[in-house]
Amino acid sequence: MISLFIIDDHELYLEGLSLLLVRQSGIEIRGSARNGQGLLDQLPGLEADILLLDVNLPDIEEELLLKKIREIKPDQKVIYLTLMRGTRYVHKLTKHKVQGYILKNASIQELVDAITTVHSGGTYFSKDIDVLSNDDFRHTITIDDTKVEDILSKREIEVLKLVCKEYSNAEIAEKLYLSISTIETHRKNLISKLGVTNTVGLVKFAIKNRLID
Repeated sequence: MISLFIIDDHELYLEGLSLLLVRQSGIEIRGSARNGQGLLDQLPGLEADILLLDVNLPDIEEELLLKKIREIKPDQKVIYLTLMRGTRYVHKLTKHKVQGYILKNASIQELVDAITTVHSGGTYFSKDIDVLSNDDFRHTITIDDTKVEDILSKREIEVLKLVCKEYSNAEIAEKLYLSISTIETHRKNLISKLGVTNTVGLVKFAIKNRLID
């Protein structure tokens, strides 16, 4: 049996994935967590072959969580499940020796293939994650446009659109009736969530995902 522990902050996705996986021969679910701290609290005594880990958790940045996982269990196998297919994220996470990176729109069979491959000592990365490697948006995350709101809050989308229109932080704050420091925080969160480094990256994301013309 291959034992799994699933971490995802969306309850419906977490429960649905668990139900799908327990129906697969040779797979068992050892438990789950809704955030990074929930995982870290259980990890020292956890006996699971593979962690199925969401990239965007509400309480901890993905690289910091991976570092903490490696401190507790250096050889723990990790497969990331995510909506994000930009190569920037993949490169960032593979520095911490993750064994797999699977898009959430993958079929259950592809996920099972990834699980069995990683369990046997291999690595598995969704074939679709390199689709941006040869165009102008190589380091820009691209997701299904119907799923943008799963990654960004409504307020973050509002801020992003205004950033793309070249409004300053002060101007955005005035338009949205927020403080300048709040807008600065939203900008930082957008850059962190989308795996970009500057405003140009934010604009490329917005164009690629049809948030602006």
